[in-house]
Amino acid sequence: MRILVTGGAGFIGSALCRRLVKDVGAKVLNVDKLNYAGNLASLRDVDGDPNYHFLKADICDRAAMDAAFAEFQPDGVMHLAAESHVDRSINGAGEFVATNVVGTFTLLEAAREYWMKLDASMRNRFRFLHVSTDEVYGSLGSEGFFQETTPYDPSSPYSATKAAADHLASAWHRTYGLPVVISNCSNNYGPYHFPEKLIPLIILNALHDKPLPVYGDGANVRDWLFVDDHARALFTILTRGRVGEKYNVGGRNERRNIDIVRRICKILDHLAPSSAPRERLIAFVLDRPGHDQRYAIDAGKLEAELGWRAEETFETGIEKTVAWYLANEWWWRPLREKLYSGERLGLIKAVEDVR
Repeated sequence: MRILVTGGAGFIGSALCRRLVKDVGAKVLNVDKLNYAGNLASLRDVDGDPNYHFLKADICDRAAMDAAFAEFQPDGVMHLAAESHVDRSINGAGEFVATNVVGTFTLLEAAREYWMKLDASMRNRFRFLHVSTDEVYGSLGSEGFFQETTPYDPSSPYSATKAAADHLASAWHRTYGLPVVISNCSNNYGPYHFPEKLIPLIILNALHDKPLPVYGDGANVRDWLFVDDHARALFTILTRGRVGEKYNVGGRNERRNIDIVRRICKILDHLAPSSAPRERLIAFVLDRPGHDQRYAIDAGKLEAELGWRAEETFETGIEKTVAWYLANEWWWRPLREKLYSGERLGLIKAVEDVR
């Protein structure tokens, strides 16, 4: 297969590219504009492979997207390019609207024009997988799970722009017949995760005896999925998913944020002992505005229809993740020194301050 991957230098995108090239044997064109979270070092394992190609381009650039389709002639698109950090969306929503909404529209239009010109057999094979998040569904109470039919109720600028992108992808299928499939995934974790996100931030702060910030009381719950399991799911959905359908992807690993932080501390205390237990570094901080209380995915449709199962439990996955960060300082140290050192993002000035 020839697969055009957008956002392939990001966390999930790079895991997907590595899998497609090394395990599947697909020819991949990675299209990424290389913003702060795009890192070609994450693709060191496939750089130089004849099946891997990279194009630095913005998905909002229609001419660049048209050229990419015309030259690479993909059998499918896996669209992951997105601004994805909730805290950053609170302080800079414009970039999220541009990339997540306008960029998705631009890519859909470029894909539609390319698809319409294909011969009948290639048109029938072509697929456009739009990769999204469970955050579009909003917040759950203490019980229940997100299903594919759950109404959208986004809380942050990030999730609102991803919800808009989902609706565009669905509309391009219903209106124009573009063979779109949509996936909505729970929180990912694993190697090569940019250090602004919870798990790598806690690992690296704890490793350097810095405060471990926990929003609110730490009781917010997320369903965690090891990134390589997600990459497997995405290829399964692309190749076997039903056109026009949505598939939720989750690991059945619900954890409170505070429990994740404590678990990381215990693993680090074992693998890299410090002078005192690292739980002493936990610091409860002002909660994120609009912080969803709980996410939980029902992946039953994906499991029953397509036979996918998560291979990693949270326990096995988090131990692999902590060990990877300990062994790969070459990857994360430049990011901590030059791009993100652990500062708090996403705070809103009080009304009195604005006045």
